[in-house]
Amino acid sequence: MPTEMWWFLAVACGQLALAATLLRIRSPRRVELSPQALALLRGGPRAAVTVALVALHQRGAVAAGRKGTIRANGGPGRAPDPVQLGVHRSLQRALDVRALVSRPPARRAVDALRTELGRDGLLRPPGRLRAARALLGCVPLTVAGGLLATAPSGAELALSLGLGAVPVLAAAALLLLPPTPRATRRLLACLRERHPLPAHRADVTDGKLVQLYVALHGDPALALFLPRFSRDGGLLARGGEADPGRL
Repeated sequence: MPTEMWWFLAVACGQLALAATLLRIRSPRRVELSPQALALLRGGPRAAVTVALVALHQRGAVAAGRKGTIRANGGPGRAPDPVQLGVHRSLQRALDVRALVSRPPARRAVDALRTELGRDGLLRPPGRLRAARALLGCVPLTVAGGLLATAPSGAELALSLGLGAVPVLAAAALLLLPPTPRATRRLLACLRERHPLPAHRADVTDGKLVQLYVALHGDPALALFLPRFSRDGGLLARGGEADPGRL
């Protein structure tokens, strides 16, 4: 194998090692998580905004608008959660949920919550995650650049391809890692087991508990506890819930 190809492989391995370091997170801290935080961990920004809308609707601060939109229906209430406040500030006019998630006040509030969860070890920090994915995307480009620059042939080509496949496959595996670490996924599974969705809406009268059910179970909880608001406001995710990997 050409000597120069070793340098390209060394660079690719360095990119891989740095990305793996960025993807490592601290051990999760035991913290009390709001329904918005649990929803963000389960289903991403849309899920967090949806739970915030449920809480605001319970206080009469928002209502379903026309054609699957949400509109403000009064003040946000007393001492609201930051995500709830950001969502309410975004409703200067009626919006559907997808547009609402991207409005600056709501987006900033969700990003701040995501950063906080990253500090607590419950979520891979977004900035480090983006940097790691950029590095991982460079690994196959570096290997391919080495092959083009050194142009090995015969047995040298076979050896270069075999050795180059190692960092490329490792990079592909790391790219598949979800933003939520294993400990967080276990926490969510444990909470869902501890709080299974009840059979009847009348079994739950606590508004906070309704928010918790929506945070943990998503659309089925919305359809159970807030069927009209969810349907008329367009809260039910089309084609399934948000993928946690899109955090």
